[in-house]
Amino acid sequence: MIENNSPRRIGRSVFALLMGFLLVLVLTLLTDLSLRAAGVFPPPGQASSSGPLLLATVYRTLYGILGSYLTARLAPYHPMQHALLGGVIGLALSTAGAIATWSHPETLGVHWYPVALVLLALPTAWLGGKIRTLQISGEEIA
Repeated sequence: MIENNSPRRIGRSVFALLMGFLLVLVLTLLTDLSLRAAGVFPPPGQASSSGPLLLATVYRTLYGILGSYLTARLAPYHPMQHALLGGVIGLALSTAGAIATWSHPETLGVHWYPVALVLLALPTAWLGGKIRTLQISGEEIA
């Protein structure tokens, strides 16, 4: 039997986390670029109003759930813990982003947006992990 801390399992855990983050990053960048090209978002460096930022909050939250689900799906064991670890990393990154942009309202526009991303990091990770654990439970019953 292979232990949970074997190099292979650690590598698979890292892979699961990276794939979840990569999914979120790619989806977010593609959506941002599309919405900027459609004129929904202002050009880079210009402040945005609350409407587009609310839209960004919604799709980034959905992408966070998808990324956490993917992390949990690819995790070699303990899918919820993997999803939540991704959420903790997302919390740290969004907190760093909020701190970095706080003093620059001319480029962001509002303070509620980075705060919302910080507050939503863990709940979205939990929900993505929960969807996977419920799916696993359903597979065991069937």
